[in-house]
Amino acid sequence: MDKKQFEDLKQRFAERAEQMQEKNSETLYALRKEFLDRKDGLVSGLMKQMKSVPSAEKADFGKEVNALKDWVLEKLTALEKQAREAELNHRYETEKIDVTLPGTEIPRGNLHPDTLVRNQMIEAFAGMGFEIYEGAEIETDYYNFTALNTPKDHPARDMQDTFYLSDKFLLRTQTSAGQIHVMEKQKPPIKILSPGKVFRSDDDATHSPMFTQMEGLVVDKGITLCDLQGMLDKFVEKFFGAGVKTRLRPSYFPFTEPSVEVDVSCFSCGGKGCRLCKGTGWIEILGAGVVNKKVLENCGIDSDVYSGFAFGIGIERVAMLKYGIGNIKYLFESDLRVLRQINA
Repeated sequence: MDKKQFEDLKQRFAERAEQMQEKNSETLYALRKEFLDRKDGLVSGLMKQMKSVPSAEKADFGKEVNALKDWVLEKLTALEKQAREAELNHRYETEKIDVTLPGTEIPRGNLHPDTLVRNQMIEAFAGMGFEIYEGAEIETDYYNFTALNTPKDHPARDMQDTFYLSDKFLLRTQTSAGQIHVMEKQKPPIKILSPGKVFRSDDDATHSPMFTQMEGLVVDKGITLCDLQGMLDKFVEKFFGAGVKTRLRPSYFPFTEPSVEVDVSCFSCGGKGCRLCKGTGWIEILGAGVVNKKVLENCGIDSDVYSGFAFGIGIERVAMLKYGIGNIKYLFESDLRVLRQINA
């Protein structure tokens, strides 16, 4: 039996351990595998020599192998203990916390300007008895156009720049489609708000292919344009502040007759003229009108008994005016520099 090979393995183990640049769990695992692995370990490899050892020496050879194995295991255990202690001390140093230091301030989030304006509008109209109806963003051509007095050959369709999904279905261009659904299912009196996303092929500093609209509808006996203006006066005063008034200008929409554009007296300068109102003292905010009799009749409502008014307001437009946002794209980019400026 050649005892030199046992001494050589001890020396090799010592050299390998000494040459390690860093003793940690990973490097020591590799060293353990190199020497003590059951299949390929250097110490385990000695047992493969047992068949060539003379019978008289087998017992002594086995004892020497086991002694070498115990020696390597003892050295490895000591090294691993040192490595664990070093790793633990390093972790303590890097993760220790000074509990006497002041806490780190975590910035508070805020609602998106669209959400703020939508909530404020709903609150204002809810106080006047309006209920909420949210329709589908994918509509049929009938509900989006035809039932709203806009047949296929009507020039008003060109105003919408519609995204068609098929001959029948499209992305709604206006939340007015919700009016039809409600009037088909509900008998007057009706007083609803219909907020939601709408889609049009339009893109510049003040327009977006997707934006949010708030549609309002009131149907009852004896409803007139005066009721519309009275309600809007109450709304703008609550939304923009005391003293803000509305002004109606003639306009055209196929689903209302008469139709009006609605301006508000500038809530920034009080109507004296400033940059926001471009020196006019007035700001356009929405379109409205008395519901066209054909629209009522399309929904099975007797237009000789009932009348109504409807209005549509762009939430992004109001948010831009209220919070001084110059480009509609800022509302869709989630730029924290913009959102932090919004005072809720």
